[in-house]
Amino acid sequence: MTAPLPARKYLVRALERTADLLDILGEEEFKSRAYRGAARSLETLPEETPELLAKDFAGIPRVGKGIAAELSEFACTGSFAPLDAAAAQLPPGLLELLDVRGLGPKKIRSLWLSGIDSLERLREAAQGGELAALKGFGAKSAAGILENVEFLLEARTRQRLDAGLHAAEALVSRLADLDARVSGDVRRGLDTVRVARVTVTGTPEAVTERLSGVVEELERVPERPVLAGRLDGVPVEVAFVPEEARGTLDLLMGGSGAYRQELIDAAQARGLELRSRGLLRGGQVVPAPTEADVARHLGVTLRPAEYREPEHDGLWSALPAPEDLLQVSDLRGMIHTHSTWSDGGASIEEMARETLRLGHEYLGTADHSRAAHYANGLSVERLRAQLKEVRELQRAGLPIVAGSEVDILDDGSLDFPDDVLAELDYVVASVHSGFTLDAERQTERLIRAASHPLVTVLGHPTGRLLLRRPGYALDVDAVLGACEAAGTVVELNANPARLDLDWRWVLRWRGRLTWAINTDAHVPAGLGDARYGVAVARKAGLTPAQVVNSLGRQAFLDFVARQHSARSSAAPAERA
Repeated sequence: MTAPLPARKYLVRALERTADLLDILGEEEFKSRAYRGAARSLETLPEETPELLAKDFAGIPRVGKGIAAELSEFACTGSFAPLDAAAAQLPPGLLELLDVRGLGPKKIRSLWLSGIDSLERLREAAQGGELAALKGFGAKSAAGILENVEFLLEARTRQRLDAGLHAAEALVSRLADLDARVSGDVRRGLDTVRVARVTVTGTPEAVTERLSGVVEELERVPERPVLAGRLDGVPVEVAFVPEEARGTLDLLMGGSGAYRQELIDAAQARGLELRSRGLLRGGQVVPAPTEADVARHLGVTLRPAEYREPEHDGLWSALPAPEDLLQVSDLRGMIHTHSTWSDGGASIEEMARETLRLGHEYLGTADHSRAAHYANGLSVERLRAQLKEVRELQRAGLPIVAGSEVDILDDGSLDFPDDVLAELDYVVASVHSGFTLDAERQTERLIRAASHPLVTVLGHPTGRLLLRRPGYALDVDAVLGACEAAGTVVELNANPARLDLDWRWVLRWRGRLTWAINTDAHVPAGLGDARYGVAVARKAGLTPAQVVNSLGRQAFLDFVARQHSARSSAAPAERA
């Protein structure tokens, strides 16, 4: 079976990364300039990789014969020769510095020449004052770089929720006859996880028999009823006990450290000892096969798994019961999705049909606007052509609502004029550039956009990419307050690389705002990411009534109409 061709955006990234590495190596500037110029030309094209390969990348401005040949080889083999050649000349750790915000190729070269060639070495230099003393840096720059380095080093110890969930579910499948259950960070719906944990009723021998050859480096953890290893690169743990101790194991493995300590203290107050191998009285196991049994013996009310974080202390008992929380099946509309009109991998019709196949009721289009040239953003003319296609598909019976993900420009204005936005059924407004603005300007920018009378949803509000970059600096409370005042919906982006807005902010504002759980899907399979957004939304105590895309198609359109009506009736001074 022939491997699929890499999407055009990956060709662009390879060109850009090659230019960066050439600058780090100190090559003549015309070389890196050639690759950057080719990247700029490639990202503005409407064609995708198959069409470009069919003509051997010929005729593209600023793409000469040499780069065209390299791109053709990359498309066919998946390897970009000049990038591989440049990377081979650099220490592997140095390449990680490209992920540090505030470091460009020229600064990285300066660091390399100073003997700083890894994240660990850079942290050491920042902490010891060595970095601040280097030409071109200074104390303020060094402090900001240290903060970003610490973020990246911490990210090494964690996995995204989707990776953890896939690993845990694979273990549960293998250990199903041992009553395997997802536990730990994954069960609680944390946005990132350290280890994918599973609990079973059984013996270490039974677990080893079922996981031999499946889990790498599988070995017993000393003094704990746990087998640990790695599955597809993800750290995993399988905890095992007899049935009489299963409730204790599930409870201790299924809560935060603070929650576990709370339970341990409650046990001691009753003359009991709470350990992963069981609830003990005088050294003897007290039968407690379920978590509820343990809670009864301890005289405590059992917290739902979603509410076992310190942030829930003092709140959880007033939050909805688990059976009342949002579920994936409650989401009737898949709004904020992309198609081949911008940087998606499927047509609007294909995305709509997959939405229906998954059991949802309608699709909301939201391709990128013109400022997102790197993502084949739509011009006004192309947006109107897309609208024409959407209306034709609607007449053909496909339940679609027409929208756009409109860039928020640096001053907070939107990338399309109001008369164009008014032609859409709804609007998602998002930041995709200008991440380095100071907190005051960034906050003003988002407040202006969130207050715009035609904006329905504020997309991925902080711009974070989990384990890759923190969100930009801003006053989140001020932005959410503006959303509350304007009646603007706030997105919890369900893409597991984002999960933005963070659930802690959602918990804090849950009763004051309307939310949207949006997949931001660029391919049909991406529509399945709703499960991650829902998992995180449940931690914040969200119910279907608080989520706008739990409304049916007409009810959603009516909601948008009420938004517009409320804003149009506001006094001019309030809208200014």
